[in-house]
Amino acid sequence: MQPWLRRVFGVLLLLAGAGLVAMTEQGLLDNRHASDRHGGQIFDLGGGDASSAGHHGNLVRVSGAVRVIEEPFDPEFGQRAHAPVLIRHVEMFQWRELRLGGDVHYEQDWVDRPIDSRGFAHTSGHVNPEQFPIEGKQFDSGQARVGNYVLSAPLLHALLGGELIAPNIKTLPTNLAASFAPNGNYFTTSEHPDHPQLGDLRVSWEAVPAQVVTVFAQINGDQLVPSASATDGKGFDVQIGERSLVDVVPDVPAPPSFVWARRIGGLLLAMLGALLLLPERPRTHHDALLAVGSGALLISAVACVMWLGTDMAVGGAGVGGGEG
Repeated sequence: MQPWLRRVFGVLLLLAGAGLVAMTEQGLLDNRHASDRHGGQIFDLGGGDASSAGHHGNLVRVSGAVRVIEEPFDPEFGQRAHAPVLIRHVEMFQWRELRLGGDVHYEQDWVDRPIDSRGFAHTSGHVNPEQFPIEGKQFDSGQARVGNYVLSAPLLHALLGGELIAPNIKTLPTNLAASFAPNGNYFTTSEHPDHPQLGDLRVSWEAVPAQVVTVFAQINGDQLVPSASATDGKGFDVQIGERSLVDVVPDVPAPPSFVWARRIGGLLLAMLGALLLLPERPRTHHDALLAVGSGALLISAVACVMWLGTDMAVGGAGVGGGEG
């Protein structure tokens, strides 16, 4: 091979090795910086069946059906449901003021909050009770899991969906059974449910279904909790159905695959390029060592400059922001 051609090939191999390593490290850096915005390094744990050992403090994606271990319970009414969350709704039959242009009309309807009738245009004959004697509440499962992980309260509250469930009259405490009677999916104080009177109450329960979800959160022991260091102020996400990591955090690019194979490949290319750049002469083991050292030095320098340069830029931005 002509000497000039050897040198060209040598330079090209050096550039190819350095470029391969630079692309690999840049992919890792992009992934790390995007992950840091959410609170740290992100792992995809699939169905979450693996042990949490070694993942404490990490952000993870876990997908699977919500398993209710301890059912939520409403102690006042003695109601429970096989669901991660049970919500009690309380409504009162009240006066409502309706304005259509300059006309004012009044009607009675079930409303889930007290309506202050003192602000009505015509209060005579349209006075509502001032407060509810019983309030709506939410009751969380004592333990609900996805895979091997317990969902913390913020994640339970982020579960979507819900449907009314028929209350159990048999578990209604005696003191309330004297006032409430079943009417479909409700307990009501109306003597005649089809003709409620002002101030009557009706109570219902909504159960959030135990469905397949995808959770993005931080591992704390055996719990999934919001990340405290997320810059978005939320630190978690819950989506219905099985979603990929890209669906959950679309702003986080996937890290490059076969990282060490790419690094070793870049090193070999750089070593071969360095060997071709050596003067043409019978090769000795010293030439091989020189090529290995030169290639390793180039690849290490490229990687160090990228990582240290990025860290210094981030640190400088943080200091500048603090001074501002």
